[in-house]
Amino acid sequence: MDSVVTIERFADQGRCIAHIDGRVVFVRFALPGEKDRITLDEPHDRQDRFWTGEVTEVLSPSPLRVKPAWKLAGPLADGGGVGGADLIHVSLQGQHEWKKSVIDQQMLRLGGVESDVPVHAAPGDDQRGGLHWRTRIEMIADENGMPSMRRRASHHRVPITDMPLATEELLGIARQENVWRGGFKPGSQIRLAVPQLHGSERRGNNYAVFADGKLKAGGPVLTETVPQVQIGSTPQTITYEVNARGFWQVHRCAPQMLVNQVLQDAQEQIDSVPRTMWDLYSGSGLFALALGLLAGRGGNGLFTVEGSAVAVRSARANLRHAGLGAAQAKCGSVERVLRSIPSRYLHPDLVVLDPSRAGAKRAVIHQIAEAGPRVVIYVSCNPTSLARDTATLIAQDYRPVDLQAFDLYPMTHHVETIATFVQTREARRRAA
Repeated sequence: MDSVVTIERFADQGRCIAHIDGRVVFVRFALPGEKDRITLDEPHDRQDRFWTGEVTEVLSPSPLRVKPAWKLAGPLADGGGVGGADLIHVSLQGQHEWKKSVIDQQMLRLGGVESDVPVHAAPGDDQRGGLHWRTRIEMIADENGMPSMRRRASHHRVPITDMPLATEELLGIARQENVWRGGFKPGSQIRLAVPQLHGSERRGNNYAVFADGKLKAGGPVLTETVPQVQIGSTPQTITYEVNARGFWQVHRCAPQMLVNQVLQDAQEQIDSVPRTMWDLYSGSGLFALALGLLAGRGGNGLFTVEGSAVAVRSARANLRHAGLGAAQAKCGSVERVLRSIPSRYLHPDLVVLDPSRAGAKRAVIHQIAEAGPRVVIYVSCNPTSLARDTATLIAQDYRPVDLQAFDLYPMTHHVETIATFVQTREARRRAA
């Protein structure tokens, strides 16, 4: 079913809002202020609260609209539909406006907080047109063994010979290892992980190509280098060893930007060096190493929790190599581990948490509040879960003092945020 609609405003998940006969329609590849012809997704005759659809013809374009730099990721009607870049039709300025709008809307609607969040671009993204930022990509081999992506609303696999969002270094490895020539077992999962090089670093074996979890080229453990980390007044370079199949921030600049923002917020809100710190959902130790180096004392007072055993093994090795062997890195669900935390870590000065898209949720937020940290720094890749957890933190006598957003996923609706909370005076007085 086709309809002509006026697009009203930005919404979450890379969609905009329109109405048909009073019913809300979430529209892909639209922009506010446009008049667009759209095709509703099937089935479109059900009595749901809302419908979904996609632009098939732009009748009056927004000034924020651009020609998709990656046609395969654009609308189905234009030969696209492979996904992975749902804002490919939006200028970089428009993408920042969109992400700011979603964050501010969710923080007000779910968090009860009025915000005016700035969205920061990563260095070099403007010059690259929002492309070439991913240090990790995943694909599926089609029936002919070629790397492919599935076209939306079908089972059809589109073979690809390029990935415009991948870094130039990753694309170089893909060519070197003949990834685009295929030869994979049909249906196998293909993964490339290629750390960003800095300065005079040499590539060597520091990359990985996997097919169905088996290493085909490169090495199983990657070295990730984060330069210019502002530890006090002295910028340092921090080196991490990361399992090639494990999680690492995917944007080439994300580790440096996020670590420096967390350090800045911690140092602005805590007068003295924090003696006890929690790093929750800590991964391979991205924030833990920087926090430990800031506090010193060999990591004494640093307590980390992560659910992935592979990541915890990496974190423990990274902490030792950084001279922070006194830190405790626990493996398990955050909620479970915090029920039996060692007594010397019971009352942290600072808590940093970086949960998955689902957020920390009420039980963990209550555990954090019960521990009484003066400062909580919440790193989030989902404005909706951040907003919900913000409301819980506020109810537990924490007030937000800073909110920053980072466009670490150009051409997609995703955005990274860092929110800083401080314990209210009333709560500190009661604890005393």
